[in-house]
Amino acid sequence: MFRKLHVFAALFAVFSTAANAAAFAPIVPVNPDNTFQVVDVQAIVKALPPGQRWITHVKEDLLKFWGMPTALGNPLGDFPTYRCDDGSLYDKSHPCPELEHADPGIVKLDRDYTRAKSRQVYGYGVAYQLTGEEKYLRYAVAGADWLMKHALDANGAASWFKDGKPQPPDLQRTSQDMAYAVSGIAFLYYLTHDERYLNAVIALKSHIFNTYFDPQWGLLRWVMAPDQDGDKPDQKELVSQLDQVYGYLLWTTMALPKGKLKRQWTKDLHHLAAAMRDQFFGETYGLYWGAITDMEHRNLANYKGEESPHTDFGHSIKTLWLTYRIGMLTDDMSLVNFARPNMYTILDRAYIPKTGSWARGFKPVGDGSGRWTLDPDKEWWSLAELDQAAATLALVDPVFARVLPHTYDYWFRYMVDHKHGDVWHMVRAKDNKPDLSFPKQHSWKNAFHVFEHALVGYVTAQQLHDQPITLHYAFKGSVADDTIHPYLYFGEVVKRQTLGHFSDPALKNYTPSEVTFNSLH
Repeated sequence: MFRKLHVFAALFAVFSTAANAAAFAPIVPVNPDNTFQVVDVQAIVKALPPGQRWITHVKEDLLKFWGMPTALGNPLGDFPTYRCDDGSLYDKSHPCPELEHADPGIVKLDRDYTRAKSRQVYGYGVAYQLTGEEKYLRYAVAGADWLMKHALDANGAASWFKDGKPQPPDLQRTSQDMAYAVSGIAFLYYLTHDERYLNAVIALKSHIFNTYFDPQWGLLRWVMAPDQDGDKPDQKELVSQLDQVYGYLLWTTMALPKGKLKRQWTKDLHHLAAAMRDQFFGETYGLYWGAITDMEHRNLANYKGEESPHTDFGHSIKTLWLTYRIGMLTDDMSLVNFARPNMYTILDRAYIPKTGSWARGFKPVGDGSGRWTLDPDKEWWSLAELDQAAATLALVDPVFARVLPHTYDYWFRYMVDHKHGDVWHMVRAKDNKPDLSFPKQHSWKNAFHVFEHALVGYVTAQQLHDQPITLHYAFKGSVADDTIHPYLYFGEVVKRQTLGHFSDPALKNYTPSEVTFNSLH
């Protein structure tokens, strides 16, 4: 399979520069009959930033923006969807241009989005897990409490609020929006094992799968009724499946105790991974189609040359990364052996040696040309996903860490807003400057991806440097070792210790705990 894919990729080298096509292959040739250079693993690992670099990034870069009082909401936990690039709240009388003139696809100022609030809960959960600072856990708990009180209901979760009222009508809610509504709540379950968070996830997951799953398709629908944004029930969307896995289901399932629920959710994860592989993966470009509603969607663009949304490196590498993790969880080597070589192919195509950075995907060479080439511009979440996939593969094959010192340096150097904190939505490849037409915080860009990037960067760097992985939890009651994991990975618990008590009364049910792992895989 590996050899076949490498040869197949060569047929489409038109999409890669000559330098880019050799990102990994010269060191480890696919054909073992060729001569090859022995990899200097020590040199590769030595060049990789240590785990502490990621904790510093969280404290000095990310929390500079997400720790501002303006980020915390009034009341605490009702986090604002939109803030200006300097972290200030949007002011209608003196609007900041990045929000006033933003693309309406990502900024609708009359909507306050549930997914944005939930992603911020997740971000504070990671901040606590990496730093052990109590206040970030307090912020996460406050945000989860707000969501459970206001956003979750018998019909899943509101997608947004308008004038304080939940919207849209029940069957117009997208399955993707509902998945992200419990991202933060699910992460708190992973941190605490508190059943009140688990019960919220169970209720929403049950609603999504009972209402949106179409047995004839073998897929979850996007919406069940047409809505004002143009969504239709016949849409077959990759992210309807993918973001159930990514938004809450995988790390929650791993944290569950053995029993019926864990078996069922593990089965559901396996079904989603197999369905995405069998129905959405396109061999032509080695990418997942973003939608398969009709045959026209199974392409880089439609017949008018308009890009097919979500058919890009970021969504594809994320799907493969999660498929690989599900294969590991379910002991299904067919998923593992499908995901790993295809991850290799995308990483090889996406890496740009000249700048030590990742491309986003493909773009037209020119209007009406019918020819496509690499799109080198930098979108924050896509860079994060590509880094995470490379770091994960490096746990088995250290050659994949060879590019990470460069891609990490690009992230720290150009993606970070060094003045106000957090990272830019988009950085232009032509000058490595931020594209200020995209705001830093909006309905889709919140704390989720940047904090996950830091968490994965930390745990994989510690393992590659053969250093212990220390993470903070806040358990409620007694918790078995086999339900404690370093995020989406497996690891051996080598030490557990409690760290006294939390001072905030809102955290009285939890015990601060420090868990040390090794043997990450």
